Amino acid sequence: MDLTPPLLAELHQEGLIVGVKEFTGDVRRAYEIAELAPGLDVLVGSDDVLLELGIAGAVGWIAGYPNMIPRATVELYHLAVAGDVAKALPIYRDLHPLLRWDSKTEFVQSIKLSMDLAGRRGGPCRPPRLALAPEVAARITRDTEAVLAKGYR
Repeated sequence: MDLTPPLLAELHQEGLIVGVKEFTGDVRRAYEIAELAPGLDVLVGSDDVLLELGIAGAVGWIAGYPNMIPRATVELYHLAVAGDVAKALPIYRDLHPLLRWDSKTEFVQSIKLSMDLAGRRGGPCRPPRLALAPEVAARITRDTEAVLAKGYR
């Protein structure tokens, strides 16, 4: 269900919510939410818009890929919410091929595979999640290895 900015504002004004996980990928919504519901906390809900929502005023991140590269993603989060685009952008560009998997159907499987490749126990997914198609697993493996080769952990 799409909780539109006007609906979020109404719920916030009624005292029913204090924050929202913004997962639409439309960073313009963060600004509209701030205009309509000042004081409503916006949390980054999709890894591949972390920088944009951090700059827009997000106060937290409900994240997937930090399970694979915690130090790099925590650093990226702090730079994003501080508005330090000059330092954040190169890291964001390096990590983005992985971060964008968080908003795809295979996000759990991709994160777990990347964790395994990084030496962190991801393990298999439970049903109803299915195994990754070989070509998808190969792409995630390439993207993960590229990030690890650049020294991100």
